[in-house]
Amino acid sequence: MIEHSHLQIIHALNTHGTLTEAANSLCLTQSALSHQIRYLEKKLALSLWQREGRCLRLTRAGHLLLQTAEQVLPVLSQTEKTLKAYSEGKQGILRVGVECYPCYEWLTGVVGRFLQAMPDVEIDIINKFQFSGLEGLLNHHIDVLITPDPVRKEAIIYEPLAEYETVLVVSTKHPLATTKILKPEHLGNETLLTFPVPEKRLDILTRFLNPAQVKPEKLKGIASIDLMLQLASLQRGVCVLPRWLADNYCKTLPLKIIRIGKTGIHKELLVALRKTDQNIAYIEKFIQFGKTVAKRTFQHKS
Repeated sequence: MIEHSHLQIIHALNTHGTLTEAANSLCLTQSALSHQIRYLEKKLALSLWQREGRCLRLTRAGHLLLQTAEQVLPVLSQTEKTLKAYSEGKQGILRVGVECYPCYEWLTGVVGRFLQAMPDVEIDIINKFQFSGLEGLLNHHIDVLITPDPVRKEAIIYEPLAEYETVLVVSTKHPLATTKILKPEHLGNETLLTFPVPEKRLDILTRFLNPAQVKPEKLKGIASIDLMLQLASLQRGVCVLPRWLADNYCKTLPLKIIRIGKTGIHKELLVALRKTDQNIAYIEKFIQFGKTVAKRTFQHKS
């Protein structure tokens, strides 16, 4: 039978790459870890690792066991945390995944109000599920997912938080700064600064440029909003952000906002959760605060 410790071993070996570092991470001696590896391989009658110098490489069987470890270990860890919270008199732990780079400023306000109202619930923000959160939700690694891009699944429901408009942001010295309404051809010679996500998730491409068969001169992925806007302010590119966030940065940086097309590109921020969890009181409360803060934050004041 595969045990919890076996999953921890294969995960540690894959993460650290060498027997010494894996042993250190597990608080074991190298000989003790080697013994456990040999025991596991003998038990399974399979080789799980192959040595390549000082490093270890997973075999096909090892990769299968690693996949199981990556699915099971987070669930076990969360179960332990939740049971500990129960023992301390708390309701549980709410794990929030985020698939939206610009959402953290908004989320701070939600978390603050939630924790004040629900002192017996802990909250974790799970960054690693950015842009792949649905799988995390289905596998119970997170409890709710903040996303602007719903993918319909039978086991998942979506609660709308608020609508917002996405806009183009350019330097006040950029030739486009005097443009009232952006046309696709305006971006044909531009470096478009984007978040590092698949192109199919970039609305400026799928909903604006692609239908007009226009491509920007260059796409450049930037993970940091601050860096993206610094580059835009220095005319090193142009970028697309939610209007509410762009409004905030335009107060401190020499930036100009331009509407994308005659009607603009409008999005809806959503909370995704499992159907089986929709009646959990603290999740309902989180969604309630999320709607309140989102509607106030996203409201555009001309």
